[in-house]
Amino acid sequence: MEVPLWFALLVIGYLGVKLIRPPAWLIAVLLLGGFLLADSVLAPALNALVK
Repeated sequence: MEVPLWFALLVIGYLGVKLIRPPAWLIAVLLLGGFLLADSVLAPALNALVK
């Protein structure tokens, strides 16, 4: 069974918010920080670090 990545992330994110109940500012910081890092000059270094 193949599940699209966007759907899996959506389900995991929904369950994480429902079960763990992190504060809204933490969710916003993580989303915004990830978005900004992905479009920065640090993206190739982070990509190499993750792989």
